[in-house]
This record gives sequence, C-alpha cells and structure tokens, in this order.
Amino acid sequence: VQLVESGGDSVQPGGSLRLSCSVSGFEMDQYAIGWFRQAPGKQREVVSCISTDSSFIYYPDSVQGRFTISRDNAKNTADLQMDSLNPQDTAVYYCARTAFQGCTTRGYDYDYWGQGTQVTVSS
Repeated sequence: VQLVESGGDSVQPGGSLRLSCSVSGFEMDQYAIGWFRQAPGKQREVVSCISTDSSFIYYPDSVQGRFTISRDNAKNTADLQMDSLNPQDTAVYYCARTAFQGCTTRGYDYDYWGQGTQVTVSS
C-alpha cells in the first residue's frame, strides 16, 4: 500500500496550488481519502475528506470555499485544489486512506498515510 503526495510548493498569499495523491497497492474505490495538514508546533488537522464514490465531501470552516477535493478511482488519484491561500495554510500536507467508506475526520481512523508535501505561503 502506498500513497504519494505531490504538488507542494512555495506561493504568495492569494495564490493557488493543486496537490495530488497517487495511490497504489489497494482498490481505491473501497476507501475514503482524507487530506490532513500539520504546521510546526501545531496539531494535525483535517482539511478535507471524500467518500469512496465522491457522494460525500467534508471541509472544515477554515478551508470551506477555498479548497476543493476530488478523486478519480480509475486513475488512482485524489486531488486537493487550494485557492486563495494565506500564510495560515502553511504546513505539511498528507493524504491518507480509511476503510470508512463515508468520510471521517478522525486521524486514527486512517491506516495508511503518505509522506507529506510541503506547502509554504509567504510574501
């Protein structure tokens, strides 16, 4: 089982980034996918999750309206489009899988994680 994030970069406030999570070693359509982030000195937090068939999607208030999650089970990818980025979005971003076919925001419900990709928002 592998999940590999890509797309992290340094951008200015107001900019956009698209993160991608490429998965292998399991049937992606059997697992919900979550995106989390962790900034230095802060707890890990969920930024989005998407159910197996994309019928249910969750965003916390901090990213609602700015971030968009999507998945393509045929291509084994899950993307996170991030717009209107601000310095508070600076963190390492992780994707993870959960056997909860719906959507769960609890990190301990996820059993495999990627290695993370750095997003830095600074002027």
